[in-house]
Amino acid sequence: MEKIGIACDHAGYEMKEFLVGYLGALGYEVLDFGTHSPESVDFPDYAHPLAEAIEQGEIARGVGLCGSGEGMAMTLNKHRGIRAGLAWEPEIAGLIRRHNDANVIVFPARFITNDEAAAMLDIFLATEFEGGRHERRIAKIPAGCA
Repeated sequence: MEKIGIACDHAGYEMKEFLVGYLGALGYEVLDFGTHSPESVDFPDYAHPLAEAIEQGEIARGVGLCGSGEGMAMTLNKHRGIRAGLAWEPEIAGLIRRHNDANVIVFPARFITNDEAAAMLDIFLATEFEGGRHERRIAKIPAGCA
């Protein structure tokens, strides 16, 4: 059973709860990094543990959620081993995998529905990295970040 991580802030809490159940029904073991309530929290407190679990090889992929998705994506992408892509429509969910080898998909929970998130997650999980010319580009991403 493949493990997948998930993390959110308060704005993504309800969607995260839906996706935890959805992923479980698909047969994934879900590592839930929180938050665990709709109370206001700071997204970096949940993004960093998700990113660290991927960097340490505990899991290969993850899902991040916050209101716009931007803060979660920015925080996750501060980690050298993370390529988090913000997805708001199905084509983006496929492109971040095929062209960018994203290992985390990030959702803007205030702007999409649970069903839209599930459909994009399906695409993200089923799509392979194309490699080829994209490998050269991926290799150029890391800069002076941690």
